[in-house]
Amino acid sequence: MTRQPLPHIVIVGAGFGGLETARRLAKAPVRITLIDRQNYHLFQPLLYQIAIAGLAPSQIAYPLRAIFRRQKNLTFQMGEVTNVDFEKRYIKMNGSVLAYDTLVLAAGGQTNFFGLKAIEQNALELKNIESAVAARNHLLSMFEQASREADPDKRRTLLTFVIVGGGPTGVETAGALAELIRLVLSKDYPKMDLNDMRVLLLEATDHLMGNYPNELRKATFDLLRRKNVEILLNTKLADYNGTQITLGDGTCIPTHTLIWTAGVKAAELIDQLGIQQAGAGRVRVESTLQLPGHPEVFVIGDAAYLENGDRQPLPMLATVAQQEARAATKNIRRMLKGQKPEPFYYKDPGLLATIGRNAAVARIAGLSFSGFPAWLIWVVLHIYRLIGFRNRLAVLINWAWDYFFYETQVRLITRE
Repeated sequence: MTRQPLPHIVIVGAGFGGLETARRLAKAPVRITLIDRQNYHLFQPLLYQIAIAGLAPSQIAYPLRAIFRRQKNLTFQMGEVTNVDFEKRYIKMNGSVLAYDTLVLAAGGQTNFFGLKAIEQNALELKNIESAVAARNHLLSMFEQASREADPDKRRTLLTFVIVGGGPTGVETAGALAELIRLVLSKDYPKMDLNDMRVLLLEATDHLMGNYPNELRKATFDLLRRKNVEILLNTKLADYNGTQITLGDGTCIPTHTLIWTAGVKAAELIDQLGIQQAGAGRVRVESTLQLPGHPEVFVIGDAAYLENGDRQPLPMLATVAQQEARAATKNIRRMLKGQKPEPFYYKDPGLLATIGRNAAVARIAGLSFSGFPAWLIWVVLHIYRLIGFRNRLAVLINWAWDYFFYETQVRLITRE
């Protein structure tokens, strides 16, 4: 009797959603091919820590082949998917073709500059290891240049750091950068005046931390102000030429540093697939996370557009991607048994963001709080969610050293 080949599941993307999907199919009677442009999984929530010299890239990334070394039904391929033929059920990757029975698109997102070409060309972003290292090199280089600059105006320009976007990434970056300057770099450059150093946070709306409760928005604002972060609300950025930002009202601020954290959209791959897209380029999916008209295709994570009970799209967060991955995996298993897939319902686990040392805001189980307890929960949770004991230990040691000795470990300017 001829043995039937196992169903082939192709997962595109090894971020939080793709990783969770692959792991949960470990014991399923399937063949899995996991594809990613990088050979590692990146813990993106801590990417800004590379930019502010708090952590090294190797401490928040882990090799995919090491993660799946013992998973016998999975093969990893490093490559870039350029197109998908949904009718013939195959993907194109690096000039080759790979057929699938089930496809999981977990391609993630990219920085959204909203068509502002000058800003895209001149701003720093925090989307991958390369961009975070570039930001770290740039920030530290500004201090080196300022240390030998005799002109006070030019020195102040070099030491003016602008962050655009008042969401969690922008807030965490601003708070961490302000602390780095005040607690660490001020000791490295004792002859420079702290009053010359500015950290500005720009937000286009009238509040920080978009969907957070009002009490946490206010707490975030107050905590940042205590760290000497200048907050400009209701402020839109019109232009940036590399040496000066122009605000919507025409105000100009000289600076050589602009970090853009104001938006995310679906990965570039999604634009090339010829399928219906919604806001931020995301793919409209059924409640079961399947692509309309193609039940063999699941879309999860930042690439998926699905509304919650309030008719608002689910946020582009790791927790959403992981829950969608669990639901997609469950539905794949059901379909293998000839059963119908079930709708996905997102369960909000709460909100958590750090503003720096002993300072964080949290909403857990309906309770909002801030300060040291929230910060401690943030630290424990992020260390726990890292992959690999070595990474957890390294991050714990780094943060402990920084906490007790006010000394970050990775103040290196390296070649990009």
